[in-house]
Amino acid sequence: MSDLTLAGRFAGRVAIVTGGAAGIGLEIAARITREGGRVSLWDRDTARLDAARVESGAAHSHRLDISDADQVATAAEATAVDLGKIDILVCSAGITGPNTTVADYPVADWREVIDVNLNGLFYCNKFVVPFMVKNGYGRIVNIASVAGKEGNPNASAYSASKAGVIGLTKSLGKELAKTEIRVNCVTPAAVKTAIFDQMTQQHIDFMLSKIPIGRFGGISEVASLVCWLASAEASFSTGAVFDVSGGRATY
Repeated sequence: MSDLTLAGRFAGRVAIVTGGAAGIGLEIAARITREGGRVSLWDRDTARLDAARVESGAAHSHRLDISDADQVATAAEATAVDLGKIDILVCSAGITGPNTTVADYPVADWREVIDVNLNGLFYCNKFVVPFMVKNGYGRIVNIASVAGKEGNPNASAYSASKAGVIGLTKSLGKELAKTEIRVNCVTPAAVKTAIFDQMTQQHIDFMLSKIPIGRFGGISEVASLVCWLASAEASFSTGAVFDVSGGRATY
């Protein structure tokens, strides 16, 4: 993990990081903790949660499936009670689904990808916003993907779900623009994490071929942008989409 920190940037803040047991989510959680915040890790990977909590220094963890609205509502309430409030939400949890054509895409897999990546993110945003409104402050950072802008072949469900995340972020940002709550998303190109285990080598090679810089992103590079958006410094950006794609994004 990166040693680059800004001491005290998140002092007094409480953050939720979904998908916080590994990869980008874990890096973000660790950085917020090192910069003075208290973090609740949300993940469905029970085996990884305890280790991740130790590794990141997180104050709290909650095992849940974000595609279940009732579980998300319960987790939000429990986090607010246990940690006193909720200031920051980073939605990092996601799955890729299979790499195949639309014609061959299994319906059950389509539903699972949409349920986790889009519906689950919607539930997290929906049930956390009231706590931020109560506080009079909030930062939401949704992790989308450059695939949501461009549409990757043989990854239709993933691309569609991430396009939905972009649209949801723009809508919610406008809804809350008159408050002190800021809602933004980031659109990474491929970042080499355990999520690659869900992809074919052919699809991995395709993604790399599309990145002008010629390499995959690093989790610390995504985390640094996310943490700025999650901080009080990001006060004039909302409903916006921030590229971190090695030059791939064309708009």
